[in-house]
Amino acid sequence: MSQLTPLQFFKLLSDETRLNIMLLLRETGELCVCGITTAIQEAQPKTSRHLAMLRESGLLLDRREGKWIHYRLSPHLPIWADTILEQISACQFVEIARLAKRLNQGKGMCCQQ
Repeated sequence: MSQLTPLQFFKLLSDETRLNIMLLLRETGELCVCGITTAIQEAQPKTSRHLAMLRESGLLLDRREGKWIHYRLSPHLPIWADTILEQISACQFVEIARLAKRLNQGKGMCCQQ
């Protein structure tokens, strides 16, 4: 990961879609694109565009499993960035629960089992 600056980090998280993706992945560990799309209730192309931005910045890692792409937070996040995400998660627990509920309601509709 290139040196992530606080300014870059906050710019990435300033978008609600990207923030929700980061919080959801922090809560769940790893999800496929279809699960993320279901949880955040955005169109797949928009979700993929935001995921690409987060991946290119080094905040996310991806892996392919068949035709599905799975995303997770990078284990190489700077400590300060991980601490900020932890604090945001503590403040946004209601939103995270809402996203997780949507994710669970959508299970079986895509690659998730």
